Amino acid sequence: MTVSPTGSSSSSNSASSGSNSTISSNQFLSLLVSELQNQDPLNATSVTDFVNQMTAYTNFTQQASINSNLSALAGAFSSLVTLNSVNYIGHTVQAVANTAILTNGSATFGYSLSAAATKVSISVADSDGNTVWTGTGSGNSGANTFTWDGKDSSGKQLDDGGKYTVKITATDAAGNSVFNYSTISGVVTGIDTSTSTPSLTVNGMSVSASNIIGVTS
Repeated sequence: MTVSPTGSSSSSNSASSGSNSTISSNQFLSLLVSELQNQDPLNATSVTDFVNQMTAYTNFTQQASINSNLSALAGAFSSLVTLNSVNYIGHTVQAVANTAILTNGSATFGYSLSAAATKVSISVADSDGNTVWTGTGSGNSGANTFTWDGKDSSGKQLDDGGKYTVKITATDAAGNSVFNYSTISGVVTGIDTSTSTPSLTVNGMSVSASNIIGVTS
C-alpha cells in the first residue's frame, strides 16, 4: 500500500506562511502532526525541514506573546498619560499651537526664535483662512509674545468667540529663517480622553497633552 506524500516542501511553506499570518498555535500543531502521519515512509520529512517548521512555530508563539505584552503596556501607558493630564486642570500652561479664541477683544500668542531676527512679519487669519490682520513683531532671540487687539486691518473690532490662527515669519540679516514655533497659554479647564493622546482644553481650545511645554502656575 502506498501513501501519497504531502510534499515536505509545500507543507513547510504552508505552515511557515500560516504561522506568520492568521494561523493559531493549535492549528499549526495540527498541521504538523498531520504532516508526520501522512508523510511517505520512503520520502520522510527531513530533519532540517522539521526543525525549520518548529522554529517557525516558536517564532510565532514568541511574537504572539510580545504583541500581547505590548498591548498591555500600551494600555497601562495610556492610563498613566490620562492620569498625568488630569493634574494639569486648574493650572496655567504654555503649549505649542497657533490658534486661539478671541476673548475680551484680544488674543495673545507667543513665539520662539532660534536667533535674533531683523524682520518679523505676523498675520492673523480667521477660521475660513481669510487674513484679517497683518503687522510686525519683536525679533529677540528666544521667547517673544504678541497680543492682537482683535481688530481687522480696517480697524473694525471683531466679535469674541472666533478662532484665529497666527502665522509668523522671522528672518535674520542674511535672510535665513530663525522661527521655531508659536505658542498659546492659558488655564486648563478640562481634558478629552477619547483619543489615544489626551487633549487639554486651554482657553477653549483643544491642545494635545504632548504639546505642553511649560506650566507657569
